[in-house]
Amino acid sequence: MASNSPAPEGIELQETPTAGAWGEWNPTEDSARPPRGKHRVVKQRGGLARSSTVLGVGVIAAVGASGIATAQDRPQVAISMPDLPDLPDFGLGGAGGHGQHAEADGPAAGAGASTKPTGIIAQQAAGHADAGATLVGRILQQAESQESAADAQTRAQAERAAQEAAATEAKAQREAAQKQAEDARLAAEQAAKEAQAAADAKAEQERIAKLAGSYSLPTSAYTLTSHYGVAGSMWSSGYHTGLDFAAPTGTPVKAVAGGKITSAGWSGAYGYRIVLELEDGTEIWYCHLSSMSVTSGSVGAGETIGRVGATGNVTGPHLHLEVRKGGSTMDPLAWLESKGLSV
Repeated sequence: MASNSPAPEGIELQETPTAGAWGEWNPTEDSARPPRGKHRVVKQRGGLARSSTVLGVGVIAAVGASGIATAQDRPQVAISMPDLPDLPDFGLGGAGGHGQHAEADGPAAGAGASTKPTGIIAQQAAGHADAGATLVGRILQQAESQESAADAQTRAQAERAAQEAAATEAKAQREAAQKQAEDARLAAEQAAKEAQAAADAKAEQERIAKLAGSYSLPTSAYTLTSHYGVAGSMWSSGYHTGLDFAAPTGTPVKAVAGGKITSAGWSGAYGYRIVLELEDGTEIWYCHLSSMSVTSGSVGAGETIGRVGATGNVTGPHLHLEVRKGGSTMDPLAWLESKGLSV
């Protein structure tokens, strides 16, 4: 039987004792209560029960201090603990010997518990295994979340790139359409201008043709000798006021347009002269005539009204033709050409 004698004085309890650090002793309630100050143990006394108990407590303390990895390498030991009240915890997670008494009831109990350890070491190992599984689960969940975020970012970037590409293509198409519309507008304007120019040219041709049918050259088989505006002392005004058609005497002289003869007879330096007034008030003077066929009344374009001569102040036979409007003279050549006549 275990003795309740106190442990020897002067022996200190180490933080991490080993199985061979102590002698065999049997703690009692008084001797096992931790003293104040330094941790001290009671004196050892002989006995197998005390030795086994101390050895078991030392093993448990050593395993708890060195960690789970070291404790797992050692085989489980069946520990026999006396039913002592209010034993110190020693960091084993239980209250005194009551927590370990059921596991130390002999080989049968140890053999039955070997298949499913329920001690502190196994509980700690299981707790760490659960914590490891939880950590792995969290890591996998975080990796999955990061992968999902990366996929979402990739999709967002792809969608943004697609939108930008679509916007660029739409802009290019819009600019192309605008350019095409502008080109079409310019082409239409150019076509309209060309059509207008063609219409104007046609109208001018028609006008000239109409005028050509309404107007006639004053004579034929002629040569132009003196033009309008030529300066010289031969003319009283200091310059030539008409256009001279040199032709043989007796060459017919015709009315350039339909009108009314307002004057016919001798006119000094002009010799025999006929004045034909047109509908717009323009006067045509036929001068230096050798004879006059019509001296009054209305005449039509191309009708013969006299003949070329050399009367008045002349140097040879010719028709001196003047064009006057509002009392002022103008260039007969330009006027005849404006009526569609080729002089």
